[in-house]
Amino acid sequence: MTAAKKLATYADVLAAPSHLVAQVVGGVLHTHPRPGARHARAASRLGGELDGPFDRGRDGPGGWILLDEPELHLADDILVPDLAGWRRERMTTFPHEAAYFTLAPDWVCEILSPSTAKVDRSDKLPAYAREGVRHAWLIDPAARTLEVLELANGRWTIVGVHSDEAPVRAVPFDAIEPSLTSLWPE
Repeated sequence: MTAAKKLATYADVLAAPSHLVAQVVGGVLHTHPRPGARHARAASRLGGELDGPFDRGRDGPGGWILLDEPELHLADDILVPDLAGWRRERMTTFPHEAAYFTLAPDWVCEILSPSTAKVDRSDKLPAYAREGVRHAWLIDPAARTLEVLELANGRWTIVGVHSDEAPVRAVPFDAIEPSLTSLWPE
């Protein structure tokens, strides 16, 4: 007889070494080092492109709360997307003292790295779908691509793949047209 495998919990996340990002997906603890330079640069630049027009409403429609690496507690999963956004109409009060968020975001962005791409695609995307996250972006800095996914009937649909320096209009942030050039390190 095989002993039942113990499912990972928040205690396992808290016990992980501080230099690692720890997540629980489907009861499995996943850890990986903090993002490398290329990954961090893409996430920082994307957050900068979206913050003014969407979070602060400068030269754009506003209406969003955008965060870098929020810890999400969704059902039994503990996820840390690179970026996430909530429509202000859904997150009417920002939980200033919260250590994590239990309200699923409306949009997530995962920056793909060799150490995270498999978990991001095959484990985290289904969890986001289960929780009703409407939009997901997958950015691959090495391939210089942005995949835009939209949830329809509980399944992810690729609505666009953008590459290199192309200007982009991508849901849900299609009110602006940033160039991908700023995401790729010089």
